[in-house]
This record gives sequence, structure tokens and C-alpha cells, in this order.
Amino acid sequence: MKARDAMPHVAVALATRFALAAMPLTADAAATALPIESAVPGGVKLVALDAAADATPEVTSAGHRVLVVKQGGRWIAVVGIPLAAAPGSASIRVKAPAERSISFEVAPKQYATQSLKVPPKQVNLSKADLARVTRERESIERALSRWSDVEPASLQMPQPVPGLRSSSFGLRRVFNGESRNPHSGMDIAAPVGTPVHAPLAGTVLDTGQFFFNGNTVFLDHGRGLISMYCHLSKISVRPGQSIAAGEIVGAVGMTGRVTGPHLHWGLTLNRAWVDPELFIEKK
Repeated sequence: MKARDAMPHVAVALATRFALAAMPLTADAAATALPIESAVPGGVKLVALDAAADATPEVTSAGHRVLVVKQGGRWIAVVGIPLAAAPGSASIRVKAPAERSISFEVAPKQYATQSLKVPPKQVNLSKADLARVTRERESIERALSRWSDVEPASLQMPQPVPGLRSSSFGLRRVFNGESRNPHSGMDIAAPVGTPVHAPLAGTVLDTGQFFFNGNTVFLDHGRGLISMYCHLSKISVRPGQSIAAGEIVGAVGMTGRVTGPHLHWGLTLNRAWVDPELFIEKK
């Protein structure tokens, strides 16, 4: 989406939300670098575990490993809730020291709808383009399935690029009048060539040029927290490279399926796309 479409009230809304947000896991957790809890589809649930083991408890959600961190002498599971999750009861599985399930409630959330106009060939794909997208989807899934047992340096982070949000997470996308999957990241409007910085230290999982995402970088921050940077005009890193927080990974562009220059920034936890707004550090 073009920069002129960005909503000027976004910065104020974010500041207000962060000022009012309260961590539900007591005062000592409030001082830690945890994301904001929002137990809705596309959100994050923080679950305090009663595991007393010194080793990190192994937790799964829908068969996928869950990020677990130690805060204030206890373990906390940071659970990503898929956008497709139905409101109601959900659960995680703790495998040690005693195998058990922990249930929590997922509240409903109604995301807005966004209509966009793009070239028809980017909506109704040719046979060759459809085959390409299928191959690329497999490559993307391989990157997102990576698990490295290294705790992320933080679960709060700055935006990868300055600018106003031009499209929010979770929007139901309608391209040329045809409904498509909800928006799985945050779009930040910025001029072509604006440097994109890694918000956290990590390892470059993969890079590539994709039909929908354009030039893309995937970063592994540890324990299933993976970030994605799309539509880049330039990629400045290579697979396997270790990246420090703040290091440049590429530059804003308008490659792939776009209507104007911007960065699409996505975050996943336990293979679920989650709202990056919940992870933006408080000022």
C-alpha cells in the first residue's frame, strides 16, 4: 500500500495501547522483555508453568514446539495463536517433568477488510505461476519450521524500519474483488531504498525472490521465533549468516505483489503468524 494511504493516528494509538497494557503475570514479569498478551486469533498467550525443573520444559501447541523462557525464577510459555484459530478453549501440552495439558481461552476478534487493486495476473495465476507459487510455499515452510534451542535476546523489539503502518496485521484481503488469505504481517510505508534493520539478533535462514513476497529475508531468533521481511529492493545478507541486532538486512522496495513501496514484516511463533505490534518495544 502507498505511503499516502497510511493512517496518521496509528502512532498515537500504539502509544496509548502500550501505556495502558498490563502484563497479567505479576509485577516481576512486567519488568521483563515479554510481548503484550492478547489471547485472540493472531495473538499471543503467556502461560506460567509450574515446572520446577532446571532444564527448559518442552511445550507444544498443535504439535509444534512453543517458545519457553525463564522469567523471575519460573518458566513462561509464549504461545502463538494462529489466525485461523476458533474462539473458545485451546491448550498446550507440557511434556516434562510430568506430561499434562494446560487450557486457556481464545477470545474472538473481528479484523477489518481491505480492498486492493493489483495486476490481474497476480490474482488469477497462470499455470506456470501457480506451479512457481507451490514450489515457493514449500521453501517458505522449510524456513518457518526451523527450531533452534537458543533463547531470543528479547521479546520486545523496535520496528525494522521507521515509518507509519500502511496495512495492519489480520486484515481480510480482497484483491480485485476476490477474497484471499488474511494479512499475515505488518506493512510499514517507507521510500524505496530505506535500510531495513534486524530488530533482534539472529541467523539468516533463507533469502530469495518470491512471486507474492518479492525479495525476502527470513531470520531465526531462536526457539521458533522467526521473522520475515518482504518486497525488498535489495538483500544485504546471505543464508547462514549471523546477524546482530540493528544490522542491515536489506532495503525497502516494491517487489512481488504490491501497490507501492513498503516493508512487509512478519513474525511467527510455533508456526503461527502473530501480530508484530505485540512485540514492539515500549518507548
